[in-house]
Amino acid sequence: MVEVIAAILFKDEQILLARRKFGKHLAGFWEFPGGKIEKDEDPDTCLMRELNEEFGIQSKVGEHFVDSDYKYDHIQIRLKAYFVEHVSGEFIPVDHDLIDWVKIKDLHTYKLAPADIPIVRKLQLENHIVVGNKRRGLPSLTPNS
Repeated sequence: MVEVIAAILFKDEQILLARRKFGKHLAGFWEFPGGKIEKDEDPDTCLMRELNEEFGIQSKVGEHFVDSDYKYDHIQIRLKAYFVEHVSGEFIPVDHDLIDWVKIKDLHTYKLAPADIPIVRKLQLENHIVVGNKRRGLPSLTPNS
């Protein structure tokens, strides 16, 4: 099983989704950004690296939210979702053709990558509320030790 890390990034009561470019696996599907953990890499380092490579941003990784196991035709993955805070940089997509900031209640209306669907369901089920810069019902963004 391949471990993949995903970022749940909030801004103004919305969460970032990114659409995979055409020509890539799962082209046209929306996902929480992230990527595969490289050898000797921890989840925090992976997410910070991936978000910098994919969007040119700096970020701060917070608490783990949920894992989603999914078996695609060619690979089985464990998608580990973490809350992430945008620290600096302008979002410029590299591996995606579109990004969108989406309210939690509307996440399910996007054509989501199958492994991301359980993350959306849990976010909606737990009805996390984000108000301005204060996060209610969300884990803190204190980096993992």
